[in-house]
Amino acid sequence: MKRLFIIGGTMGVGKSTVCQELKTMLPNSVFLDGDWCWDSSPFQVTDETKAMVIRNICAVLNNFLACSAYENVIFCWVMHEQSIIDDIVSRLDTAGCHVVTVSLICSEQELVSRLRKDVAAGTRAPDVIERSLQRLPLYRKLNTMKVDTSGLSATEVAREIAAL
Repeated sequence: MKRLFIIGGTMGVGKSTVCQELKTMLPNSVFLDGDWCWDSSPFQVTDETKAMVIRNICAVLNNFLACSAYENVIFCWVMHEQSIIDDIVSRLDTAGCHVVTVSLICSEQELVSRLRKDVAAGTRAPDVIERSLQRLPLYRKLNTMKVDTSGLSATEVAREIAAL
């Protein structure tokens, strides 16, 4: 049976890195980072662009799900509200597919430490720290399996998810 992993978490929690590990760990896997479907300059958040990114994500995921070459489809994005997850899943053809929804969480200290490294490296803007901290508690309320990444390597987290 094909598996679809839907992995959410706040910025800096390790979604992309964990999913890259998971992709190499699982057989016949493909990975979509939701950010790739909305990589624009300037980044614009409007009703129109939000609707567009959901359509983009669902189109790509449905293509992956329909392709017999893939047993494991891995998707990650911020998804801090249950309605976002529900909307995406409702648009997918998941017949014959086991859907696994996961929220990556970590301690506030760990999150700040990771994000400060990214800011120092120039890969994130400084305002991401406060925005990410504000979203962190929202993931505990979602109808998902929670995986705490605090103190774990991406490989360790990917192994835990692969076992689900």
